[in-house]
Formats: sequence, structure tokens, C-alpha cells
Amino acid sequence: MQINPGAAEFPHRQIAAQLKAQVRRGDWGPGERLPSIPAIAEMFGVAKQTVQRAVDQLRVEGILITKPGSGTYVRGTRRRLNRLSRGRYGGFRGYHTDLAARYRQQLVSVGRSPAPAEVADAFGVPDGTDLLCRRHLVRTDDSPVEVGASWFLPRDTAGTSLERTEAFGRPLYQEAEEATGRRYVSATDTISARQPSREEAETLQIRPDTPVLHLLHVAYDAHRKPIEVAQATWPGPMTTLTEEYQIPAPTPDPEPDPGLVLG
Repeated sequence: MQINPGAAEFPHRQIAAQLKAQVRRGDWGPGERLPSIPAIAEMFGVAKQTVQRAVDQLRVEGILITKPGSGTYVRGTRRRLNRLSRGRYGGFRGYHTDLAARYRQQLVSVGRSPAPAEVADAFGVPDGTDLLCRRHLVRTDDSPVEVGASWFLPRDTAGTSLERTEAFGRPLYQEAEEATGRRYVSATDTISARQPSREEAETLQIRPDTPVLHLLHVAYDAHRKPIEVAQATWPGPMTTLTEEYQIPAPTPDPEPDPGLVLG
């Protein structure tokens, strides 16, 4: 292990690249503990602060995880969101059993809450308007992997099951369709990356400087009126988004009209 002092790349980035290469080679497997910061610093002949910056970089990239008082470990496999929000509808508008088997959703709260700007914009109401909000937390292997919320207009949900603090034995959209009398016909997903709020960082058990991926999901009825606006936030370094789709075959050029004269 060595760094090149004359290279344009900063020393901590050189160290990060070498540590990453070792992880990829399998020198350290998922869940395996790396040598201590002082030990790695001695290997490279650099200050401990330089190694700490390299570890911080790999932690933000989702390759390493630091456990206070224990050490630095190789992170396990990432959570693959290979169906994005359409996974909540499943094949033929049925529950996606694969998602149910891998992830456990916990209902956190149900009640009126001021709508954040992106939710208010989707519904076309002023910021801070009181809407019905159902908040949830998703876990896998006892680790939190998603914080989310589903928002509804109170006039659609008054006196319905959606206002009750209870989980349903079926997907939320099916409950919402029956409660509101409106059918989900189309939806849009908007995904962005940002820094987490303090509450999100604490709930997801990540450092405040770890980026998150944020999804805004808007479901519409046949008249293009929003029924539900859902939010989901995931730890960015531990999450990959994969979308599989068909590519249409090329359309052959039409035969020229023999009666058409080109000049």
C-alpha cells in the first residue's frame, strides 16, 4: 500500500481508491472489519486524519459503514429498488409479494398535518394546508431503509378507514380506491438527491452528511386529479434504482407515394 506524493489526486482519494479496490477483490467481505485507522495510516505512511477522510468518502459512497466504538466495516449488499413506485401496485393491480417478503412496513402515525411545499403543489393547495397524512417506516433485517408518508385531501377521506390508525391487510391504494370511490389510473415519480433532515438522519440511522434519495409519487384518477401524494426517502449510498423496460422496434420508413413528385 502506497500513495504517490507527486500525483494530482489528493492522498486521501488515492487511499480511498486502493481500499475500494481491495473490497472489490474480496480482501474484505461484507460485514468484515477493516484494520483500525492508525493501522491503515501506518500502512500508507500518512496522518490518521488523511485515512479518516478516505474512510469518510467510502462511507458516503456506501462501501463502508462505521460503528461507533467498534470500528469500520464493509457494508452488505445495497437495497435494490427495481420497481420504483410501481412495485406498490404489483402485477395486474395485485400486491407485489416479493416486496412484502423482503420489507416490513410499520405504520407510525395517522392524522392531519400541514402539507410540505411539494405535496401542496401536487394537490394545488397553499403550502401548510392541513391534509390527512399516513406516515410509515420500512425495515429490512431490523434496519430502517425508508421513511415515507401518504397524503390525502380531507374531503376525500372524512369518515373513512383511511383516517384510522391501523394497517390494512392489503395495499394502501386498494383501501384508498374503496374509501374515496376513485380509481388509480396513472402516476408520476420524481426522484431527487439531497441532504437528509435531522429527523430523517436519526430515523434512518445515518450521518447528517450522508445524501438521501427522495421520491415524490403522485397518483391520479381518470380526470387527472390527484388522489394520493406519497413521499419516500432512502439512504442514498445504500440504495440503487433499477428500471427495466422494453425498447420498441424501429418503425420502417413508409413506402414513397408513386404519385408524389419531388422537385
